[in-house]
Amino acid sequence: MLVTHPSEIEKRKSEHIEICLHKEVSNRLTTGLEQYHFLHAALPEIHFADVSLHTTFLGKHMGTPFLVSSMTGGTKNAQQINTKLAIAAEARGWAMGLGSVRAALESEELARTFKVREYAPSIPIIANLGAVQLNYGYTVKECLRCVELVEADALVLHVNSMQEIFQPEGDQDFRHLLPKIEQVCKASQIPVGVKEVGFGIDSQTARRLVDAGVSFIDVAGAGGTSWIEVEKHRSHEPMKQMAAEAFRDWGIPTSISLQTIREELPFFPLIGSGGIYNGVEAAKAIALGADLVGLGRALLEAATTSVEEVVALMERVEFECRAAMFGIGVATIEGLSATDRLLSKAEAKINRSKR
Repeated sequence: MLVTHPSEIEKRKSEHIEICLHKEVSNRLTTGLEQYHFLHAALPEIHFADVSLHTTFLGKHMGTPFLVSSMTGGTKNAQQINTKLAIAAEARGWAMGLGSVRAALESEELARTFKVREYAPSIPIIANLGAVQLNYGYTVKECLRCVELVEADALVLHVNSMQEIFQPEGDQDFRHLLPKIEQVCKASQIPVGVKEVGFGIDSQTARRLVDAGVSFIDVAGAGGTSWIEVEKHRSHEPMKQMAAEAFRDWGIPTSISLQTIREELPFFPLIGSGGIYNGVEAAKAIALGADLVGLGRALLEAATTSVEEVVALMERVEFECRAAMFGIGVATIEGLSATDRLLSKAEAKINRSKR
């Protein structure tokens, strides 16, 4: 196993946080969710008080269908952010993803920046490790150790090939990862999933991952943070800085990734994330096939302020989602998942032309 010096990890993680907070790092592509609109029900025939966000994911009951997307860890500032996010997630019933736990494996000093179970005893916590590390000395043992360190309910292996080739210290060997992912799935007693980091997953890749034994997929589609842009701001190579501009619109938009995977895998657990900032967008993602919806950068910004700011943002997202459900006359997440009241702009044009 190749060990990175803790100070190098801390420096990289600190730079990631600062860049995400203070630089323009959005993908030029949109999520595609703006291409969809709910068909308003003027007579919803339900009481708003009865609209419930309760759901289940991987057999666990949850108060909401929301996830704090995997973001950070490995620095003192990241520890404070993760603590605030965990306290808020516990209060509101959101699941919580952690940033890559690799730093915790390579430094006991950094391990504490990921340990949030004491602040979030009841919600699902998802540990996170780069899948490419399986080509750089990591084995099933390290994956299981990640889960143990943070007392996680699930493990997600992130695939970030495009980020790695732009990252100054990136790991670029992505050969033969699928059988290694399969080994991790077979050895783990808890669910193992795979997530992208902002460029989406296509339906064929999703099918291969399911055949390898993964328990869930987070599409992490294009439309939000571009990690090519993040690494551009860290790079000291003029060539890569210029090349990054050619990839400002790279990836599969979140809506397309969700819709195509759901068509291929009708009943498989899916997380929709990537560029989602409010509860109406979240409701659209659920109607397109997401079982959980992840929010990232908006929560990161709130967590730099206070727990109260994070809770307030979560409450707003929940209200927006419930309001959207009420507006189409559905009272449950199951009803939202099955709705036929989400129309694409193309469908709306067809309907108008038939009048």
